[in-house]
Amino acid sequence: MSEKAGPEERQRSPRKGGGLIPALCSVIGTLILVAAILTVLPVTVPRFLGYEIYNVISGSMEPEIPVGSVVYVKETEPAEIEEGDVIAFTSMGTVVTHRVKQNRVVEGEFVTKGDANEQEDLWTVDYEELIGRVVFHAPVLGELMELYTTGVGKIYLLLFAGCGAMLNLLGGKLREKNEEEEE
Repeated sequence: MSEKAGPEERQRSPRKGGGLIPALCSVIGTLILVAAILTVLPVTVPRFLGYEIYNVISGSMEPEIPVGSVVYVKETEPAEIEEGDVIAFTSMGTVVTHRVKQNRVVEGEFVTKGDANEQEDLWTVDYEELIGRVVFHAPVLGELMELYTTGVGKIYLLLFAGCGAMLNLLGGKLREKNEEEEE
């Protein structure tokens, strides 16, 4: 003979707070927050390490550095720049990234050329115009950086992160509700 178990004798579900929906909300919310943080890191952390970051908008250095890339530039003494180094410098109010063909130490200037250009640049680059040596470049990140530097891009990023936080909160509230119902 078997007797029917009473409510106090029933075993509880092994899933704490049970439910697929709360778990999904928490996981998706966490993934969104992590994605938002990871997309910001490549354009923020290097600045704390002394790098300047620039978005490549012309094809003069292709295929080595494609349009839409980000270049990380480290301040360097002009005398340390060697032939073949890629440098960033100011020219007529804009930042240019070209390869050094000659470092004329006595004259205090560089002869530069874009990899995609047929001839050397028409003007030399004075040492005072040097920003630094390009240490690293990352394709596609320039487009992301461009988005994040606009007001609308910053709003999208905050909304994206806010959605992740809200999903995490929703998952927690649903989990609490399920636990209360189980008691």
